[in-house]
Amino acid sequence: MALSGIIDEVRTFDRADYEFDNIGVWPRLVKALVLVLVFSLLLGLGYYVKVKDLYAEFDRALASEQKLKKDYEDRAFEVDNLEVYRLQMEQIEESFQGLLAQLPADTEVPGLLEDITELGLGSSLTINSITLQPERAAEFYVELPINIVVTGGYHDFGVFVSGIAGLPRIVTLHDHTIEQAGGNMLRLSINAKTYRYKGDL
Repeated sequence: MALSGIIDEVRTFDRADYEFDNIGVWPRLVKALVLVLVFSLLLGLGYYVKVKDLYAEFDRALASEQKLKKDYEDRAFEVDNLEVYRLQMEQIEESFQGLLAQLPADTEVPGLLEDITELGLGSSLTINSITLQPERAAEFYVELPINIVVTGGYHDFGVFVSGIAGLPRIVTLHDHTIEQAGGNMLRLSINAKTYRYKGDL
């Protein structure tokens, strides 16, 4: 049937007959348009219900793939450098053990006080007092403050401080004050701190 015949059929068809009960007698052009419309609606509904979720799931899988690739690259790098990490860990352990050896144990504190006294006397200083203060616990170590008061010359103080810095144990110096003590003599008050590894407690 020619196109003009189909158009004439649509024109001559009574619009009151466009009911779904008699869809079989509708003109072919109208049936084709309705079929295309229903197909488009089903296609849109299918996209909205199923395909849209699949796209979202695909995007999530793509993001997960990128993360997994990054994790794989990081782990591959770690595996490639595992021997280097082991060597570094051994070096850190040795260094840590060396530092621990510089931290005195409880029984070594009297020896440390003797060393400080000898340094003071060897620097031509008069030891006025060496007073142990209460220990202060930190996360990994215990701090033992020692208040030191000595009398002598300015250059003697420098020799004394250098000697403390050269001790094999870790001793830090804080909060110093220098005052006139009469004549050419000066008085040095200084707070020394030594440390002990908390694991020894």
